[in-house]
Amino acid sequence: MQETKPPNIHVTVLRAQWTEESSQRAVRSWLKLSTSQRAAIDLIGAQDDSMAIGARKAFEELPNESDQERWLKLPFTGCDGLPKTGEAWVRSGLLAATVFVPPNAGQAIEMIFDAINRGKKAPERALTVPVSIPPLQDLKRR
Repeated sequence: MQETKPPNIHVTVLRAQWTEESSQRAVRSWLKLSTSQRAAIDLIGAQDDSMAIGARKAFEELPNESDQERWLKLPFTGCDGLPKTGEAWVRSGLLAATVFVPPNAGQAIEMIFDAINRGKKAPERALTVPVSIPPLQDLKRR
C-alpha cells in the first residue's frame, strides 16, 4: 500500500493482532489520544474484515453521539470477503467494501499436476487475482 498510494494520501497505522477484539482495543486506545480528535480521517481500512468490524465496534462505544456519528459515517473496508463474514457485512452495510482473494489451493494442485503428469515446470511465481466486493465500478458510482 505504501508503495502504490499517491503522496497526498496520509495513513495512520494502528497495530493489532488480526482479531476483532485486538482491533477494537487498538482503536479504543487511539481514541483516548487527543490527536485522534483532530485527525482528518476519510476511510477506515483494515487488513482483515474482522479487524474492520472491531474498529467499528470501538467507534460504536463512544459515549458522545455526534462523535459516534462522525466516525460511523466513514467507509469501513477489510480484506477476506468470506461469504458469511466480509461479504455479508458488505451486504448489510457494516463494511463499505472488502477484497476477496480466491483460495490458491486449486491453482497449486493444478501446477503440481502439470509438473508431475506433463513435465511442465512450475512458474517461479503464480498470483491469485483479488476481487473487490462490491465490484470496483459499483464503488466508483458511490
